[in-house]
Amino acid sequence: MSIWKDMKIHQSAEVAKDANIGPGTSVWNNAQIREGARVGAGCNIGKDVYIDTGAVIGDRVKIQNGVSVYRGVTVQDDVFLGPHMTFTNDRYPRAFNTDWQITGTLVKRGASIGANATIVCGHTIGEYAMVAAGSVVTRDVPDYGLVMGNPARLRGYACRCGHKLTENTDGVSGTYTCPQCGETISL
Repeated sequence: MSIWKDMKIHQSAEVAKDANIGPGTSVWNNAQIREGARVGAGCNIGKDVYIDTGAVIGDRVKIQNGVSVYRGVTVQDDVFLGPHMTFTNDRYPRAFNTDWQITGTLVKRGASIGANATIVCGHTIGEYAMVAAGSVVTRDVPDYGLVMGNPARLRGYACRCGHKLTENTDGVSGTYTCPQCGETISL
């Protein structure tokens, strides 16, 4: 592992010279970060991760092993991308299509996407949302939304700490409390 501009980059990683990588970021074995990609400060880029040309990764993002972040994907700060989860960026993929168009995806601050989940392009994953492992996201996920299944369906809401929120029964509609940390959130 070499240290380059306050970063740790494993010797087997391939990082384009014009990729923009923030200080304190670690890039592990066999990762590839393409030209024009932007990776924020304090990130952890796991083994066998691929970050495409023009992809945008915020600060303090943890990308687990085997994740591909394609062009058109924007990941905001403090996001967790679980092992082998997948993004897409083409709504109508054909190997022979020469005029395909990128369809963007946005993952907002603090969201977590579980292992082996698939995020179909053109959707937004809300702030602090939680996508369960193995889920296939085919529509937007609201802020704090907890989704699971194929296709992923809203099953509740998650706290910033990651635990499932409990709806309050005090007559105030749309308020939830976390049984773990006690935070109350209005949705």
